[in-house]
Amino acid sequence: MTQDAQTLTISTLGHRGDGIAETPAGSLFVPGSLPGETVRAKVDKGRATVLELLEASADRVTPICRHIDECGGCTVQHLATAPYLDWKRDMVVKALATHAIEAPVAPTIASAPHSRRRAVLTATRAGRAILLGYHQKASHKLTDIRECPVLMPEIVRLLPGLRKLSSELMPKKGDLRFTVLMTGGGADVAVEGAARDFERRLPALSQATMELDLARLSVNGEVVLEIRPPQLTMGKTAVVAPPAGFTQATQEAEEALAGLVLDGLQGCRSVADLFCGSGTFALRLAMAANVHAVEGDAAAVKSLVQALNRTQGLKKVTTERRDLFRRPLMAAELAAFDGVVFDPPRAGASTQAEQLALSGVKRIVAVSCNPATLARDLRILLDGGYRIREVTPVDQFLYSTHVEAVAILKK
Repeated sequence: MTQDAQTLTISTLGHRGDGIAETPAGSLFVPGSLPGETVRAKVDKGRATVLELLEASADRVTPICRHIDECGGCTVQHLATAPYLDWKRDMVVKALATHAIEAPVAPTIASAPHSRRRAVLTATRAGRAILLGYHQKASHKLTDIRECPVLMPEIVRLLPGLRKLSSELMPKKGDLRFTVLMTGGGADVAVEGAARDFERRLPALSQATMELDLARLSVNGEVVLEIRPPQLTMGKTAVVAPPAGFTQATQEAEEALAGLVLDGLQGCRSVADLFCGSGTFALRLAMAANVHAVEGDAAAVKSLVQALNRTQGLKKVTTERRDLFRRPLMAAELAAFDGVVFDPPRAGASTQAEQLALSGVKRIVAVSCNPATLARDLRILLDGGYRIREVTPVDQFLYSTHVEAVAILKK
């Protein structure tokens, strides 16, 4: 039901970045507003559209991106840095509270603008033109971006070339998905959804790869051309990540996460790295401990093994491809380790946490990109006799509603 314009006072900022106004009819979500503000807004089905900002918050700042009103990526670009970092920390605190967890939560480790090294972009046809960018909030419409304040400048400079590349790969129906990763060797570009007959365009694709000076171009899972190895440095090891493989969004956040993991497992001699990816933590831990690295993705395990074969000076590292959702390491298997780190996808790792809770592992570090599932998994570990030393939020998804967190536990 649509109502006439109302005057609303914003009381809090929700976990999705919308201001919340409390009214006799219940809570109203007001996108683009901040706590303490008064707005005149049009209300429709429990949500409000701001028509006029009557009283602004002292924490309001001017957004730095011209796409802010269309792009669905940066939800809270209008919030000043200090309260923004407090809001991210509060998201973690509230998630823990839902499972009755009281634990020390450190200040949020900040992320700098222009630092994101990995971007996932969509390309689509719009008449004769090609749009390349991000989807609008809660919409299938695409914002054709010309700038992005969170991405590394090297990626932004590639955007015109990627549009041109799209014209060679665009299917008759559907969109293209670009995963762009800046590496030590340059940009690694993986394209999914390309026309099935893209092989006919291999000469043009190879030429475009060289003109854009890409390190590697992959299309529909096949490497078209690799000019230089797209290497990432993890500890003292160079790793060639698989095309479109999982990688921490910023180098700085990866270093922060790894530092917390190393701190939490300091002194451990035998460590299991569960959901290890291509070795983000395993390769750093192996400088001081024996490591068993377990991952379900075959390409990630292959990248890790290849990196190990090129590296000297590490402790013993063993690898295992295993679906930890269906086959978690059991408590008896975990007896071989005095430390464990696990970094699962957003769904969390409740089945693995149950086995950890039954184990005698002395130290555990839980890394998560989802505070809700992290809190659930931590509750399992707490009920199994573990205690949380500290939880640290890490903001590597600048201006978004996402936050990483690292929890350090001891039996």
